[in-house]
Amino acid sequence: MDVSASRTRPAEFAQGLFDGLPDRYDRLGLLLSFGQDRRWRRAVVDAVALARPTPHIVLDVASGTAGIARQIAHRTPAQVVAVDLTEQMLRVGQRRVRADGLADRIRLCAGQAERLPVADASVDALTVSYLLRYVADPAATVRELVRVVRPGGVVASLEFAVPEREPWHRGWVFYTRVLLPLLGLVTGGTQWWRVGRFLGPSITAHYARYSVAWHVQAWQDAGLVDVRVRRMSLGGGLVMWARKAGDSGR
Repeated sequence: MDVSASRTRPAEFAQGLFDGLPDRYDRLGLLLSFGQDRRWRRAVVDAVALARPTPHIVLDVASGTAGIARQIAHRTPAQVVAVDLTEQMLRVGQRRVRADGLADRIRLCAGQAERLPVADASVDALTVSYLLRYVADPAATVRELVRVVRPGGVVASLEFAVPEREPWHRGWVFYTRVLLPLLGLVTGGTQWWRVGRFLGPSITAHYARYSVAWHVQAWQDAGLVDVRVRRMSLGGGLVMWARKAGDSGR
């Protein structure tokens, strides 16, 4: 799969890549992260659940099947809006929201992160997962995410990352280039094989253009302060959180 194709029309590319995958998305997501996805997500949810004042409205962007949205609803009293580009993901997410008894707490809607269907400064916290590799202008997308957060509100994100130290870097390259596509094929069929083949080169290409330091600067330029970075699982996961400059007034 040509990684460069994800940069030409990234929204359409992402939608095509993940269409047909939602029923097994969470289970196979664990596989693709070498079993670490749940721990990474907990770190993102912690940033929201421990925020003070307690958020009343949380927006979960690139929500997929509403995994993080459901965790936030379980751990906080907030109302959650889950936004994703892929309608099939949202349908599976809706079923899981109902199964968890959270239909009155979580609203799911289709939308693009680059043009969120949300008013300025209208949410108390925002979470986002695995997004910036699928947008044409990451800096503009970060600004759009921050636009909808109230002053003093929390932003938290989760991304795959590239381990920097040896031997972890070589092990990561072998896993993402060789084992990951094979495991995807065995457990999820041809479509997950495609995802497995795409993932490693996509992550490498992204950080070759946008370093972790670039991400921190982009957050600060968009109006976020107290930016924190946590590398997880020997550098394979990257969790960031910060707050929007200003007083919440609450």
